Amino acid sequence: MSALSRWLDRFCYNHPNFGIPGLMKYIAIGNVAVFLLDLFSTRMSFTALIDFYPALVLQGQVWRLLTFVFVPINSHPIWFVFSVMLYYFLGNALERQWGSARFSLFYGLGVLLNILVGFVLYFASGRSPYIATNMYYVNMSLFFAFATLYPDTQFMVYFIIPIKVKWLAWLDAALFAFAILQALFYGQPLMAAVPIVAILNYLVFFWDDLTGMARRTGERAAYRARPQTINFKKAQKQVQQRRGYLHKCAVCGVTDADHPNMEFRYCSKCSGYYCYCMDHINNHTHVT
Repeated sequence: MSALSRWLDRFCYNHPNFGIPGLMKYIAIGNVAVFLLDLFSTRMSFTALIDFYPALVLQGQVWRLLTFVFVPINSHPIWFVFSVMLYYFLGNALERQWGSARFSLFYGLGVLLNILVGFVLYFASGRSPYIATNMYYVNMSLFFAFATLYPDTQFMVYFIIPIKVKWLAWLDAALFAFAILQALFYGQPLMAAVPIVAILNYLVFFWDDLTGMARRTGERAAYRARPQTINFKKAQKQVQQRRGYLHKCAVCGVTDADHPNMEFRYCSKCSGYYCYCMDHINNHTHVT
């Protein structure tokens, strides 16, 4: 996973002009066009002509391999407008951060994995003509990507409640987990592959970031648990209580309040957090 992520980084660096600039703009325009065409369709919805059905693709309707990305996820007008605006905002933010090449690869790989899962489900179901997949989980993975890059950005839920993106991302993760568990509970393990591949696409591009964050979190936890850190925090608390001096030599008792120009150091060889003036930093008995 890490090697693939680094290869993608090198590819995007060496091919900065790869991809489609403003990709989400075209996706949003396509969604709006299909939504309006569905509204004015009388006998048959336009979506039915362009959605991804593996059975129809194998019959020669190959345009469905591309056009299904324009099929709206929501049919209700209000939620449709909200979702299109949200995905357009997320996609543009990711493209500004990554560049067109990396974002196009991210979205394109999600589409490709979705197509592969669709064909796997089709053949596993005995070539059922009703098997279809959509872009719901691929678009939802945009939220994971945005939350990883901008975790402290605030969204106004219902235009009233300010919530940081990282907490909404955890809700997004819970929805993914629920979809996977639901598919397993109803004895449809292959259906669980649809959200799983969207997560896999996210991991391919963010594996190094996630492992780096996990490593830094572990290092911070280890640092906070060190005896010297604990003693330092105790010393800071004592300073706040004393409000007199910050440093005091453990040998002679001189403080920075008594001698403002005196430099003080903490000995790394002493067992604890002991401060010494410059006269005694190299001339004292180490505390063990």
